[in-house]
Amino acid sequence: MVETEVAIIGGGPAGMMAGLLFARAGVKTLVLEKHADFLRDFRGDTVHPSTLRIFHDLGLLNELLARPHQKVEQLGARIAGRDLTMVDFRHLPVPAPYIALMPQWEFLDFVAEAAARYPAFSLRRRCEGMDLIEDRGRVIGVRTGDGEEVRARLVIACDGRDSRHRGGLPVTDIGAPMDVFWFRIPKTERATNDSMGVFDTGRIFVLIDRGDYWQCAFVFPKGGAEKVRGEGLAAFVDRVRAVGAETARVGESVTRWDDVKLLTVTVDRLAQWHRPGLLVIGDAAHAMSPIGGVGINLAVQDAVATANLLAGPIAAGRDPDPLLHKVRDRRIGAVRITQGLQKLVQNRIIAPVLSATEPMERPPLVARMIDRVPPLRRIPARIVGMGFRPEQIRSPDAGERT
Repeated sequence: MVETEVAIIGGGPAGMMAGLLFARAGVKTLVLEKHADFLRDFRGDTVHPSTLRIFHDLGLLNELLARPHQKVEQLGARIAGRDLTMVDFRHLPVPAPYIALMPQWEFLDFVAEAAARYPAFSLRRRCEGMDLIEDRGRVIGVRTGDGEEVRARLVIACDGRDSRHRGGLPVTDIGAPMDVFWFRIPKTERATNDSMGVFDTGRIFVLIDRGDYWQCAFVFPKGGAEKVRGEGLAAFVDRVRAVGAETARVGESVTRWDDVKLLTVTVDRLAQWHRPGLLVIGDAAHAMSPIGGVGINLAVQDAVATANLLAGPIAAGRDPDPLLHKVRDRRIGAVRITQGLQKLVQNRIIAPVLSATEPMERPPLVARMIDRVPPLRRIPARIVGMGFRPEQIRSPDAGERT
């Protein structure tokens, strides 16, 4: 049996960030990560200005940005064949007014290394948190996949939207009208566009500029994966190639369906994030649409809020249970607003574009206005880049490092 103060299930953005901050406060913390490493492709890797500000607060921003990444200061769209500039982050009043496109394994490796500087931190890989251990209605630990018991004063579940630890907590399903195929395409020398979305009749396609390749999202109606596959790989490649010059080399990277990864889009949230001894945060508490790339950033914000509210009291020996509700109370407004905006975009833009049959003659008026009036681009930049109720570090620093 292992004993710790805080046991965190899942080494994703929420889990690793919470592990770093609790250990920084001197709270003995153990993160359980079921995989041997963080090398999983096509995970959220848009690190937004709100998250970069958190690392600035921790004095870690320059170290983080030493990791491989691409800087995105503006975002564009190609609508009805016309290239538009839609988002400009450069005017945000933060230390790093841009999105850092960083592979999630680089981000998580960095956080793990930063957390390991604190003697209170432990990360156990190849160790999946399975069943919760309860005593008289209170969660007192978690049983791992190999049967070992980890006892803790608080268990934090951060193991994603398919979390087995959501059981017993009611879920509100918001729904999504689309799913996504993710894949890569090598860039051509002629490809000069930055990250953008392509919108045309019956088509939504996202190109994320990763330097020497495009990370691509092929958006299609919910549940339509088998239909697309049934048309054949050659037909799919032809549809992608028709997007534009940027996708001309798709046949080099997509040679079999194994090169294409399915993301089943889910948008939901828990009505309650805690039980005695258990707190659920990040994607496990609120699955987000890929719209805006906000998922990783909301997960990090949850972790910061959790540490701000709980790390000090736990370090002082207080019972965390009476405080657990405060995490949801603080974060639920930002989650609701973000998911509400995602649902609005889904219903007003994505679903109509995917189902359209009439040719799109020109971009909508609002898109044309944003492109023509540069100050308007700051509005979506504020919403996407900073989100709602962005957190800042207020948890204690015990000062002990190795």
